Amino acid sequence: MSRKIAVSRAPTLETQPPWNRQRRLLLLSPLLALPVAVAGAATPLATPPQMLGPFYPLRPDAAAGNDLTSVDGKGRAVGKPLRIVGRVTDTTGRALAGLLVEIWQTNAHGRYHHPQDDSAAPLDPNFRGYGRAVTGIDGAYRFTTIMPVAYPGRTPHVHFRLARGERELLVTQMYLPDAAGANARDGLFMSLREAARQRLVGVPERDSADTLRFDIVLE
Repeated sequence: MSRKIAVSRAPTLETQPPWNRQRRLLLLSPLLALPVAVAGAATPLATPPQMLGPFYPLRPDAAAGNDLTSVDGKGRAVGKPLRIVGRVTDTTGRALAGLLVEIWQTNAHGRYHHPQDDSAAPLDPNFRGYGRAVTGIDGAYRFTTIMPVAYPGRTPHVHFRLARGERELLVTQMYLPDAAGANARDGLFMSLREAARQRLVGVPERDSADTLRFDIVLE
């Protein structure tokens, strides 16, 4: 049975590029994927943007918290536990507080919790698939989720969207450090230059085997 992919959009975004039935991505122009150039070699470069994709929630749940692994607080999602932590700063290193950070991803079977994902893979009733957090005074955020998995056409990844009020600031994706082979076959990931690709790969925390750090720098 073919798998239809329909483009959804955030309320403030323009229409995204079309997607085909096999979830093969249209490659972005390398020029669009370049990191933002900032004067001074020691100045942090802005986190590269990536496309929204078709499975951003049709109606983002304002009540969703930063734990994607339980819907009712009772059952737990299937999959390898993963914590994502990080800080959001600007290119001067200043912490950015009060920003909305949204993430969404597939469940452990490779299916999104989205009405337009008609994959034959099963849904997980205990996996929310979407979460949101607000950065603290130090720019920090954290999520509890599961390890994303590959599906046809894509390497494992977690979608991110940052906003302040109605103003969208960044849409990007985080990739896994232990999925180098799958990453190298992913068209969207490989459309970036190497330096930009490195900045979209989560960094394992030394004192926690199930935690990835994903610091975000905004222009």
